[in-house]
Amino acid sequence: MPYAIQTLDKPGAADIRARTRPAHLEYLTTHQHLLLAAGALIDDDGTGGSGGILIVDTDDRAEAERFIAEDPFTLAGLFEKVTVTRWRKAFFDGQRLV
Repeated sequence: MPYAIQTLDKPGAADIRARTRPAHLEYLTTHQHLLLAAGALIDDDGTGGSGGILIVDTDDRAEAERFIAEDPFTLAGLFEKVTVTRWRKAFFDGQRLV
């Protein structure tokens, strides 16, 4: 069963996000085999970025925690809060699973 990782940026950290984004995207690309989904939390107009949601396809909490701990955003000190929670797929890819 996968893990959902929710991140919240520190206030006033837009410069850290912008500066570190290329390394973050490369990290996600390198580890895309672990990702069911990933993306930033943005404003309604499509701008900004205040955190993110990643769904990591692993049954191992330690692996999910290690994944986010090694993310360049984490290493750069972007996040105010990170939550790692077990996630049950009830509906996925247009299908009901439960």
